[in-house]
Amino acid sequence: MSKKKFTSRKKLFAPAVLSGLACFGASPLAFAQDAAPAPAAAASAPDKAVTLDQVIITSQKRKEDIRKVPLSVSVVSGESIAENHVTDITDLTRSVPNVSFSSQGGPGLSTIEIRGVSSQAGSATVSIYLDDVSLTTRNIYSQGSAEPRFFDVERVEVLRGPQGTLYGASSLGGTIKFISKQPDTKTFSGSATAEISGTSHGGTNYMAQGILNVPLVKGSVGLRLGVQTGKDSGYIDQVDPNTLAVTNKGINSTSWEVVKAALKADIAPGWSVTPALFAQRVKPKDIDAAYLSVGDYQGANAGVPLGKFQTSKIVQEPATDKLVVPSLTVTGDVGFGDLTGILSGYQRRFTRVQDGTSINVPYIGDVIRYGNTDGDPAALGRDATPHDALGVLVGAMPSAVNLDNKIDQTSLELRLASKDYQPGGSPFTWIGGVYFAKTKTQVIDDEPIFGINAAFTAAGVDINDPAQFAGTFPGAFTGDSSYYSARHYTDNQTSIFGELTYHFSPTLRGIVGLRALRATQHFTREGDRYYAGGPSSVVIDNNTNATTPRFAINWDMDPQTTVYGNIAKGFRLGAANRPVPMTALVAADLAQLGLPSTIPAAFKPDSLWSYEVGSKSRLLDNRLALNLAAFYIDWKDIQQDVVLPSSGFDFETNVGRAKSYGLEVDGRYRATDALTLNAAASITRAVFAEDQPALGTTDGTPTGPLNVQKGDWVQGVPRYSAQLGFEYKFYSAGPGQAFIRGNGQWTGSSHGSFIRTSTDHLRPGYFTAGAAAGMTFDKWEFSVFAKNLFNNAKVIQRPSVQGVDEAFYLRPRTIGVTASYEL
Repeated sequence: MSKKKFTSRKKLFAPAVLSGLACFGASPLAFAQDAAPAPAAAASAPDKAVTLDQVIITSQKRKEDIRKVPLSVSVVSGESIAENHVTDITDLTRSVPNVSFSSQGGPGLSTIEIRGVSSQAGSATVSIYLDDVSLTTRNIYSQGSAEPRFFDVERVEVLRGPQGTLYGASSLGGTIKFISKQPDTKTFSGSATAEISGTSHGGTNYMAQGILNVPLVKGSVGLRLGVQTGKDSGYIDQVDPNTLAVTNKGINSTSWEVVKAALKADIAPGWSVTPALFAQRVKPKDIDAAYLSVGDYQGANAGVPLGKFQTSKIVQEPATDKLVVPSLTVTGDVGFGDLTGILSGYQRRFTRVQDGTSINVPYIGDVIRYGNTDGDPAALGRDATPHDALGVLVGAMPSAVNLDNKIDQTSLELRLASKDYQPGGSPFTWIGGVYFAKTKTQVIDDEPIFGINAAFTAAGVDINDPAQFAGTFPGAFTGDSSYYSARHYTDNQTSIFGELTYHFSPTLRGIVGLRALRATQHFTREGDRYYAGGPSSVVIDNNTNATTPRFAINWDMDPQTTVYGNIAKGFRLGAANRPVPMTALVAADLAQLGLPSTIPAAFKPDSLWSYEVGSKSRLLDNRLALNLAAFYIDWKDIQQDVVLPSSGFDFETNVGRAKSYGLEVDGRYRATDALTLNAAASITRAVFAEDQPALGTTDGTPTGPLNVQKGDWVQGVPRYSAQLGFEYKFYSAGPGQAFIRGNGQWTGSSHGSFIRTSTDHLRPGYFTAGAAAGMTFDKWEFSVFAKNLFNNAKVIQRPSVQGVDEAFYLRPRTIGVTASYEL
């Protein structure tokens, strides 16, 4: 955190605080799009000398003033992230315009959406980068986007709109880049921070971190090291579904550790090499979602309301998410341009357990009781001998879904960029490069029903005899497992990309860009056990060729205002579907949705065109930064996920067209040398542009009303978002300086599911706020903070986890203190 001297006069304190409270909520990071925190002016300087700093970004893979970039870009500085206690990517989505999330209820389980481009199928619609390393992977029901902790970052750049030319596939909605602080070869520095807080309905949380920068050879070799560890208390309580008594409090606590290391060496004039390593482990003991009532599969109390932050699950859902990102970056001056090469790896290991009781056990219990695969006492005929007592016993057994996700990626990017434009020189600037990546993804799904073999043995019934248990076969429950699936994806990408900028004049620039990509995918899947219908395997190969052009123009109307236009294409790769066994339960699910009785083996790529105009202004003697953008997106062949409600399977398909359009505005005003105000807002309308028969009907008949009709909202897209905030810095009565900050964030309503009867179909809008105050003394800073200040306990999403609609809340009010020291 910065320890800059504050220069405001004490007499400004009261009116400034009143002004800030009048627009209470503005997060100091909400409008950092055009300005990082400015250094304090000298005490004797008049207010008119107070200005906003220039912001330099690398969104177009070269260092540029943000005003020269014809894109809507938000920049959140590392200082703002620390000051406002942004701890995860969901915090970030509420802090910048037109970014949202859909969560499965915990760390590493969120899908990010930008500008209404939302899909739970295929690859992600928003690409995630750690420096120049892509962390973008498939949307898989068993995991979400990779989430590096906000630790020792220089800034986070949020690029809205498709970035297919420079960033490739999966950047349909945009790109989020985490930019790390780099080693300093000249100056020794370091910092230490400790934080402790308490969460309402939870317990004590803590965080500690240390960062050290050491010039090993002054001016040419520098080493930067950092470590962070912490724990957040849980606030979800587990209750007994029969007695409703609390049996385990705060089951969803989360601990984490992060290690960062980077070495920068200047190996020759104009040339440097930087090996770096990022490693992180996050361990939630359970997900951050509760039940609103006892599960309908849980006996006599089924449907009985539960208290706030309670769950009646009988199998806890812990996880371990490990992320390792090694990289080697080489940069060099080749005279006519600058060369950059990045060789990187990306490894993620995400193991987790889900409570599979509701999806696995009731059906099998009914099959045993009624002797048929319909599980229906009224069904005519029998497939096997009914065993009522055994069926009741098995129907009350716990079941787990054990998931093991592995991602291994190796990539190489080589790019060459021209020198910056100089008036009177060549009117052309350019960047070009090649990209190679190989990614291996493995998803293993094993679903035991604990004790089922012993129960059959005790009852004297052969679990492998289809005459005794309908639909079974030898080995159907080996090791108590009711389902086993292993999916393996091997993806290879090769891309050539480039952009050419023509400077018509020092104030007018035009850009033409293109990326050509070839991708291959080799998919294999092995399946076995009862729900898989026996041993099976499948091999599917896919090839994709794609081009993503871009056209942009940028004009400095005057020294204060730049206007731009941008047309760009984005796309996602297609892929294979996992095979779904055509059991009676699956057939019933398809009929319930009004879908054909066959499931596609694969789904196609989807793509979109985005059209954007905007302006970026510095007004009032460079004290006000104001940014406006309007966009229209035409999206076709949309990849979407279809969930089969009773069997628990899903598949991905292409469903037609959607359109998204809206407005974004943000501003940052340096009212005085002491007071800074911020505001931002976005309005988005993202709807399907045609009827979607591929997503089924409401009554399950082929001719019934469609679940998704023309004009229906795309899932996961808030209608609006807004942020307000202030920061006031002043001299205290003692030797130090002090500050007060406040922020408020509004998120509009949205649709979480296209199934109209789903409890997540309509998500409510909600508001959250935070505040902080503190003081600095030389190299020390102390602060007190609050998140979710008004303790908003509204259910904001209803994720379906293994067939159970759960309740996802904001983390309850958290109040804490932070102390930091800079060397």
